[in-house]
Amino acid sequence: MKNLQKIINYNFKNPALLKEALTHSSYANEQPQETPYNERMEFLGDAVFSLVSAQFLYEKYPDMPEGRLSKIRSSLVCTQSLSSFAKEIGLNNYLKMGKGETAMGGASRPSVLEDAFEALIAAIYLDGGIDEAKKFILHFLEREVENHHSNFRDYKSLLQEIIQQNPDEKLSYAVVGTSGPDHDKRFEVELRLNSNIIGKGEGTSKKNAEQQAAKQALELMGVQL
Repeated sequence: MKNLQKIINYNFKNPALLKEALTHSSYANEQPQETPYNERMEFLGDAVFSLVSAQFLYEKYPDMPEGRLSKIRSSLVCTQSLSSFAKEIGLNNYLKMGKGETAMGGASRPSVLEDAFEALIAAIYLDGGIDEAKKFILHFLEREVENHHSNFRDYKSLLQEIIQQNPDEKLSYAVVGTSGPDHDKRFEVELRLNSNIIGKGEGTSKKNAEQQAAKQALELMGVQL
């Protein structure tokens, strides 16, 4: 953990937070005593990353409309981006995983790396506050943002723009099932417009499944993609 702290240029006052961020549920499940793992931290880190990236884009592009800002932010917080950030700092080398997960190469799976990176953000936030978390996140965002202007198709934001034309309509995404072993888990998501299902999607993460559900809904609406 000392080596990782050098790489990320942050020293933890409470190393237990970093330990929890690096612990996968498969490892915790193999321990005889209750062991904290990083799923709750992933939840918090996702929110912190979204907030910091939103403020960064808002200030960097003062004349850019909301729809475009949303698309760029979505490309920055997708599994591909976050897992690449995790690989950059070698986060896969520090994860504590169960024997079966390790044997199946779980530490190299994009969804695992994405979750661990978000958990690391949460650990920094809890240990040092929002300024330290922001410093860590901006190290990646300031360099990467220019690469995300045009290539990512954000189906969720596109669908939201269409639905917002009628303020009485409401979109919601719900995880309705998971399948597969821990090293290759897949999520099933339903997309509802008010109470009606208008799309379904599957993916290796909840975010990917939501994007696929939104894409299906757009196709059913006849939107040219």
